[in-house]
Amino acid sequence: MITRITNAAISAAAQRNLQTAMQRLATAQTKASSLEAISKPSDNPAGTATSMAVRAETRANAQYSRNVGDAQGWLATADTALASATTILNRVRDLTVRGANDGSINAGAKEAIAIELETLRDSLMDAANAKYAGRTVFAGTSDTGTAVTAEPVLDDNGKPVAGETKVVFNPVAGGTVERRTGANTTIRVDTDATAVFGPATEGGDDVFSLISNIIKDLRAGTNISTRIGDVDSAMQQVRDAQTSVGVRHATVLAADASLKDEAVALEGQRSAVEDVDLGTAILDLKTQEVAYQAALAASAKVLQPTLMDFLR
Repeated sequence: MITRITNAAISAAAQRNLQTAMQRLATAQTKASSLEAISKPSDNPAGTATSMAVRAETRANAQYSRNVGDAQGWLATADTALASATTILNRVRDLTVRGANDGSINAGAKEAIAIELETLRDSLMDAANAKYAGRTVFAGTSDTGTAVTAEPVLDDNGKPVAGETKVVFNPVAGGTVERRTGANTTIRVDTDATAVFGPATEGGDDVFSLISNIIKDLRAGTNISTRIGDVDSAMQQVRDAQTSVGVRHATVLAADASLKDEAVALEGQRSAVEDVDLGTAILDLKTQEVAYQAALAASAKVLQPTLMDFLR
C-alpha cells in the first residue's frame, strides 16, 4: 500500500517541528534569563522534592542560628554579671579582713567599712538582677522581673525595722530557660540565682544576708574574723557558677560554627538542584536558536508552492 503525502501533511509536520523547536528555544530563554533549573514542579519532579527538603532544612538551620544568637546574649550577660559579682565579693573580703583587725582600727573606720559594704551589697543585688532583652538572666521563667528582691524586716507588731531588709529569691524551681540549637540539642541559658547567691553551706546565709550580718557585727563591735571563711565560700560558689556559664557559652559558640558550616553546605545542595550554570545556559540558548533558524530554513525549502501561489 502506497501512502500518499499531500502538501497539507507536509505543512502540518513542518508546523509541529517548528512548534517543538520554538518550545525548546523558549525553555532555553527562560533558563538563561532566570538561571533557574526548575521553573515549575513538572520540569523535574524528583528535583522539586529534593529542593523542598533542602529548603526545609535551611529554614530550620536559620531558626537554630537565631536561637544560638539569643543564647549567646543570655550567657554573655550572665557571665558579665558573675564577673562583676566576683569583683564585688573580692572587695567585700578585703573589707572583712580589714574590719577583723579590731586592734588597728577605731569605731569611725569600722563605720566607714560598714557604709561601703552597704554600697557593695546594693551593687551585688544589681548584678543578680541583670537583664537581657527585658528578661532577668538569673530568674528562670519567673515573671516577677527580678531575681532577688529586698523586703523590709517586720517586728512583732508587723512594722518595718529601720535599716533592716531581707532578700527574697524569685526564680521558679525547675523553671529553666532553654534554647534549641539543633534537631536534638538544647542548651540552658539562664542561671538560678539561688544556686549563685544563696547559702553556700548547709544552714548558712545567702550572700546578701552574709554582708548584712557583717555590717551588723561591725557596728555592734563583734569580731568578724569568723565571717572571712563564709565570704570565701560565697566567692567560690559564684566562681563555680561562672565556670558553668563559660562551659555552656563555649558549647553555644561551637554550635554556631557548626550551623554556619551546615548553612554553606545546604546552600550548595540547593544550588546544585535549582540553579543553572550561566555558561551552560547561554550555550544551550545559542544552540536552540540555531536549531530554530535551521528548522525555519528547512521548512521553507520543503514546502513547495501550490497552484494558488501561481494564481496570485
